[in-house]
Amino acid sequence: MTDKKKNLRTPIVCVMGHVDHGKTTLLDKIRGTAIVSGEAGAITQHIGATEVPIDVIVNKLGDPRLRDRFMVPGLLFIDTPGHHAFTTLRSRGGALADLAIVVVDINEGFKPQTYESLQILKRFKTPFVVVANKIDKIGGWVSQKDMPFAATFKRQSSDVQARLETKLYEVIGELYNQGFAAERYDRVTNFQKTLGVVPVSAFTGEGIPDVLMVLLGLAQKFLEANLQYSAKGPGVGTVLEVKEEKGLGATLDIILYDGALKKGDTVVIGSLGEPIQTKVRALLKPRELSEIRYESKFQQVNKITAAAGVKISAPGLEGALAGSPIRVATEDNLEEIVSQVKSEIDEVRIDTGSVGIMIKADTLGSLEALVHEFQKNEVLIRKAEVGDISHRDAVEASTVEDPIYSVLIGFNVKVHPDARDFLQESSVKVFTSDVIYRLVEDYQKYVKEQQELAEKKIFDTIIRPGKFKILPGCVFRQSKPAVVGVRVLGGVIRTNADVMLENGNVVGKIKGLQSEGENIPSAKVGKEVAMAIEGATVGRQIKEGDVLYVNVPERHAKILEHEIYDSLSTDEKETLDIFLSLKRKDNPFWAK
Repeated sequence: MTDKKKNLRTPIVCVMGHVDHGKTTLLDKIRGTAIVSGEAGAITQHIGATEVPIDVIVNKLGDPRLRDRFMVPGLLFIDTPGHHAFTTLRSRGGALADLAIVVVDINEGFKPQTYESLQILKRFKTPFVVVANKIDKIGGWVSQKDMPFAATFKRQSSDVQARLETKLYEVIGELYNQGFAAERYDRVTNFQKTLGVVPVSAFTGEGIPDVLMVLLGLAQKFLEANLQYSAKGPGVGTVLEVKEEKGLGATLDIILYDGALKKGDTVVIGSLGEPIQTKVRALLKPRELSEIRYESKFQQVNKITAAAGVKISAPGLEGALAGSPIRVATEDNLEEIVSQVKSEIDEVRIDTGSVGIMIKADTLGSLEALVHEFQKNEVLIRKAEVGDISHRDAVEASTVEDPIYSVLIGFNVKVHPDARDFLQESSVKVFTSDVIYRLVEDYQKYVKEQQELAEKKIFDTIIRPGKFKILPGCVFRQSKPAVVGVRVLGGVIRTNADVMLENGNVVGKIKGLQSEGENIPSAKVGKEVAMAIEGATVGRQIKEGDVLYVNVPERHAKILEHEIYDSLSTDEKETLDIFLSLKRKDNPFWAK
């Protein structure tokens, strides 16, 4: 093995996509590929990951000559499928996964988590392959167990081939809509410009060799510089999960992506407060399948090198954050490493304002992704933290008066029972989901509803513009109150509104409106109604043929002109404009 190969770590691969589209089955099939190859110890099971060595992949592809074509030592598949694992695994503020697989059910097409996965990969510029799964469910398909796609495709009837091509190009078309140039993988000439789509059956194993081949090709083309690592340097990794283990207490499942980690090493781990400093008590790996009879699920190892997944047992891990960095430190550089870890955590923390929503997420990486999406949509954020929604969060959110910001957003988190009880009695709005963009969409829909309610409230309470004419021959009473017939010329007239003449003189108040003998609260443009005007006498202040206006108070006129003008009807706008010009004859700054 050349020195160049020695210094390349195994690429880390995340499997993403919508629930029930076959992510776990695909992982199981890839793991099974290594097990059934019959090579003793070929597969290495890690905590949270499975390593498939290059020799196993080459044997599966059936061409030993490929061994020398690829520099990487194999592929390390993260066992936790989904964008959850991808966003959790962070490295210096970016994505830790070197490659990704997006699984799409070829028969169902794109679903919410498919779109979510594509957006995340686009943001982090991670090379990936799309797996169009469940080809065995296409009508008439004759399965050829574990065969490469080209070989199994040739054995299908022309009708079945045509059906597959149609479904495949629906997937390719949707990828194009999402901003990706894509093509069936064996028709791609340049993987840097075109996304490869591999038709597979995770259930029968058809197309799995092709997926492995494309992943190796992507690793070779894109990653060589990124995979350089030091086998002797201090270990650097990311916390995948914080777990309670019987007899061990709090433990960390980590992915080590650089250097080495030994039992007894001092490590620094990210937390919500100051970074945790502790000594590794034990490094634990899963037992081989042959050792399943052992009571303990784990066996101890003294040392691991990148890339690998391992469970760490150490004192004081309770406050550790999933998605946070873990770094080996020495006496000489402990202070520097603590500072580095703290700055990585602080990168994720957002500048909180006095106004905005509250966000809670399960890991540092998903919090970062969530904050990014809300900020992209110009949503103000008051607080963003890792952890479940607590009673304290609920109480804090309830103190916010504005309903648009009296909101708790929870990604992949639980709501504590005491918080749930409090929230049921409060006006706080809670949104929880495991799809980021659904949370953003749900919140935006809620904001729109709240704005419409607020506008309706304003519309219901504000005095609107109105214009009417006293009809000739329709004076029914001269005074106390004067009762006259009117035609509404613009806007709307309501009871209890003051009315004025075109010269600006306020002449009385509308005390009642009647249409066909029935009392009515208001009348719109074009209506002819009987109006009772208190304070006016026909022949003195008013006369037949006069045009009058609703006297809109100055504060209401400001709101009408500056806040809700676009919501007014055309005749209301015209009536308001004339009314404002009458008011501003003597005072140009009225209602400005």
